Amino acid sequence: MGDQNTGSDEELGQTRQFAKHPHQQKPPAFHSWFQGLLMLCLLVFVVFLAFSDSTLSWSETLSIQKQYQRFFNKSKQGHTPAYLIHPKHRAFLNKMKENTLQTPEGLQHNTEPHTTQQQRLQYHEAYPHNYRFVMENAEVCKVNSPFLVLMVPVAPSNVAARDAIRATWGKDQVVQGKKLLTLFVLGLDKTHDVEKLQQENQQHNDLIQSNFLDTYLNLTIKTMVIMDWLATRCPAAAYAMKVDSDMFLNVDNLVIMLKKPGIPQKNYLTGMLMWNRPVVRSKNSKWYVPEEMYPEPQYPTYTLGMGYVFSNDLPAKFVDVSKSIKPFNIEDAYIGMCIKKLGLSPTSPPDPSQFKAYNSKYDRCEFSKVITYIIGSAENLKNFWADYKKPGPHC
Repeated sequence: MGDQNTGSDEELGQTRQFAKHPHQQKPPAFHSWFQGLLMLCLLVFVVFLAFSDSTLSWSETLSIQKQYQRFFNKSKQGHTPAYLIHPKHRAFLNKMKENTLQTPEGLQHNTEPHTTQQQRLQYHEAYPHNYRFVMENAEVCKVNSPFLVLMVPVAPSNVAARDAIRATWGKDQVVQGKKLLTLFVLGLDKTHDVEKLQQENQQHNDLIQSNFLDTYLNLTIKTMVIMDWLATRCPAAAYAMKVDSDMFLNVDNLVIMLKKPGIPQKNYLTGMLMWNRPVVRSKNSKWYVPEEMYPEPQYPTYTLGMGYVFSNDLPAKFVDVSKSIKPFNIEDAYIGMCIKKLGLSPTSPPDPSQFKAYNSKYDRCEFSKVITYIIGSAENLKNFWADYKKPGPHC
């Protein structure tokens, strides 16, 4: 095939020649009849499209007609015909195009502002096989064979939180005679240095990173990535816990609880239980969920996301059932939906008072009795832990 620009110049010259000498360029009657028949067929096809799909507006139909007209004109001029895309198919293709922005390559080459990308990517499917691991540390479970894995979702840039946990409740690898493993789960964030993350992982071997955009609205994706990693990279662990990075975690009390007779080894999910919680519809709220994402007025019973514990058979089940559950942005309630869909329910812990949310002030005796407390900062965690670990009775 020749150069396209040359071809266009030639066609332009032929058009001018036709305008100057119409009697010399008059097409045969057969050609005119054939073109008229072709136009009629195309018109019938367009009318069929318009009435075959009642959801198409007249503007969409007109758009299709214009596409067909362009197709016909280019065919007459000798161009390769353009592909015609039904508007409904175009919406699907646009969604696929959005999904490509999740890959590191898409993020590197996309020139949109970071905030615009967040707005476009904030509601992606939560099924974790849509994503892939950038750093996975697949060998750590094989080497350690842990009884309990602590999975901490954290922003890539929040090194302070990771270092504070490494120096406090994530430090010990054996607690109450049981092996523990603490890992940090991250998404992608263009504002953080990739090389520094890789160096941090080389030093500690405790980072798991997947190629979703790391935002608050994507916590459900992050949680399902946690479940996928546990199911595929650490299936031999007995229990796991998803625990936020701003928590005080009393690991001794946690392991003591899990070692108690009667604690289930299968289908077990426990923590601070949330019953009959209404869905927040206020657009000004951090926990706003629109009706199109979650139409019911209340959530099923779920465990508060600050820290919940589960037997390690559940992650694979959560991953599988997530294929059939429409995602929404409240990750702990989404896990509640998953366990409900499985025909199961969360279990109240042996001592519900051990799973606490906020604490107004540090109290050495109080902190010796709990499993969880939200403390809000890495500095608080280090200070509270230093006092808690001092010799002598706690109460």
